[in-house]
Amino acid sequence: MLTDQGIAFLKQLLATPGPSGDEAAAAQLWRGYTGAFADRVWGDVRGNSFAALDGGAPRVLLAGHIDEIGIVVTYIDDEGFLSFAGVGGWDAQVLVGQRVRLLGRAGELIGVVGKKPIHLMKADEREHASKIDDMWIDIGARSKAEALERVRVGTAGVIDAPCYDLPHRRLVSRGLDNRIGAFTVAEALRLLAADRPQATVAAVATSQEEVGDFVGARTAAFSFEPQVAIVVDVTFATDHPDANKRRQGEVSLGGGPVIERGSTNSPVAYELLLEIAEREGIPYSVGVSPSLTGTDADAIHLSRGGVATAVVSIPNRYMHSPNEMIQLDDVEYAARLIAAFVRTLTPDTDFVPRAR
Repeated sequence: MLTDQGIAFLKQLLATPGPSGDEAAAAQLWRGYTGAFADRVWGDVRGNSFAALDGGAPRVLLAGHIDEIGIVVTYIDDEGFLSFAGVGGWDAQVLVGQRVRLLGRAGELIGVVGKKPIHLMKADEREHASKIDDMWIDIGARSKAEALERVRVGTAGVIDAPCYDLPHRRLVSRGLDNRIGAFTVAEALRLLAADRPQATVAAVATSQEEVGDFVGARTAAFSFEPQVAIVVDVTFATDHPDANKRRQGEVSLGGGPVIERGSTNSPVAYELLLEIAEREGIPYSVGVSPSLTGTDADAIHLSRGGVATAVVSIPNRYMHSPNEMIQLDDVEYAARLIAAFVRTLTPDTDFVPRAR
């Protein structure tokens, strides 16, 4: 079960801005939390944070990225308005009219995203989707000089959206993609610390997943040298109107984690996860990634001579918005599944695929 302390930590983590490349504050919180039960905690130059339990073979890496999508200031005009670009994959419509929290020169500050009011648009303009190039950020400054006292080109930020509790143990917040993955691997490590496995296992809160090439995961896997890895990310829940279950499958909040099947994933690790879920009575669904997974697994499985890699996903509604939604039951189930998986591993566990 998740503890009250763990849930309080998760909410603090969600409240802390950490766009790709500026994850340091969130990473420091994560290291502080995992330091209470890990044998060793450390960070690296790419912004990854590790928490490890020392043991024998094999070496196991549990990865969840801690960065989130955000924005970055690209220009400040003479009146003090800020132009900006997206950090990660934005639907520009989501940004219209939002408040943003910027990591300013003297601390965090609030700005608002502005654009031409609909009343002043021509008929043809109203028919076109807004673009980031059509928007600006207003921090209340009256001049460029005043704005520069608080921000500069390169200042990053996130949507200013708090976390809320909803019925049925559901949380809504920005940044659940993928603070919930970083939290889940920390919880799995906490369970393993209470009932130690034979393996050496490290949870890692990876950096910069949202901007492509999976930079943090790539360097984390290279340095830790795992034989097997589990990546925890979010996936699209399909229990809402307009979902395409024929393409995205049957994925529900509260239905348990999604175990990914695809060419990037180790077939041995996949089958072992299914077996453990059935044995432990853990609800789950299967997701299909025919080629790449779009997660840190795409880098980790290629590290050094290859890593047997699996993906366990948390169902998420409204991804890449200020109001992503997950259910805590799925996090508990995922942490239990991962901990049980690691405990089954011995020095003799063979991850070489065999014909049936």
